[in-house]
Amino acid sequence: MGEGRVEVQRINFPELAEPNGRIAEHGVILRVVSTNICGSDQHMVRGRTTAPVGLVLGHEITGEVIEAGRDVLTLEEGDLVSVPFNVACGRCPMCKAQNTGVCLSVNPARAGGAYGYVDMGGWIGGQAEYVMIPYADFNLLKFPDRDQALAKIRDLTCLSDILPTGYHGAVTAGVGPGATVYVAGAGPVGMAAAAASRLLGAAVTIVGDVNAARLAHARQVGFETVNLSNDASLGEQIVAILGEPEVDCAIDCVGFEARGHGHAGAQAEAPATVLNALMEVTRVAGRIGIPGLYVTDDPGAVDDAARRGSLSVRLGLGWAKSHSFFTGQTPVMKYNRNLMQAILWDRLKIADVVNVQVISLDKAPEGYALFDSGVPQKFVIVSMST
Repeated sequence: MGEGRVEVQRINFPELAEPNGRIAEHGVILRVVSTNICGSDQHMVRGRTTAPVGLVLGHEITGEVIEAGRDVLTLEEGDLVSVPFNVACGRCPMCKAQNTGVCLSVNPARAGGAYGYVDMGGWIGGQAEYVMIPYADFNLLKFPDRDQALAKIRDLTCLSDILPTGYHGAVTAGVGPGATVYVAGAGPVGMAAAAASRLLGAAVTIVGDVNAARLAHARQVGFETVNLSNDASLGEQIVAILGEPEVDCAIDCVGFEARGHGHAGAQAEAPATVLNALMEVTRVAGRIGIPGLYVTDDPGAVDDAARRGSLSVRLGLGWAKSHSFFTGQTPVMKYNRNLMQAILWDRLKIADVVNVQVISLDKAPEGYALFDSGVPQKFVIVSMST
């Protein structure tokens, strides 16, 4: 409802129709079981995007099928499903190549669609009681056992975005058995990336942030930490942990609203500071995964260049060190089934790692305010009809 303002309002019950009005017999209507507040939602609420007033938020959705279009073949009423935040058609060349984050068919403005998000095709978000999901046979991940899924819903709700996003960051950064890993950002995505690194066999995972409460939680769940509010440099703090100033793999889970280093810098926005720091502490020929969000338009940026998404990145340093950079929306479907299995077989307790806090839909505005204050929690909304 404007910068810093979210409200719970009554909206129309969803129809099997696309944003352009075309009938969507390929879709389903879900009763929302859980839907999460994401840091990407916060960027919009803070006024850091061109999101319009009245946007229905919510791209992290888990729900129950209550109605299916006549073209839906593999789902039926009562199925419990996870919804990838990517809206994807399953038919275009990008979807066929598993690049579902840049589907060519679901957004007339650009490649890639998402629910409840600015410039992502106009798909209505899922922070609601009900939501319509298109191309349901392709998009939805059905849980094999309803009772088992409900018992693990605090973990499974993370499959819609943050867990695959953190995992994608770790995979693209080259994390594997014995790797040393630095994760920038101790928010939910950063913690998911740390958990993914551990799942992939990392020897040491270091999480960095300026938020002491979030770092305390990261230590509590078993990760090494560095506090970027300290005067000691990132490299110096990594030396204290590893005995050397560089790591094998690095993951940017902060994005464009990053803060600078040191006591004064921790209060000042410095959009490229994370990317530049990662190039400094990543070994030669290393890889840097960048699941953190960067935008093409930032009305609240610190300078004119950043407002256009132009950042002062030390590309020469990355070139000299032969780094590889991996950016863009996470193609959730590339990972979500295997991550579901890891949860169901107790290989990954992601709800504990990201510190899931369940709230009711009517308390969503308070959840946004608390999340924006930097508490070490992931807020999961349950519908008032749940």
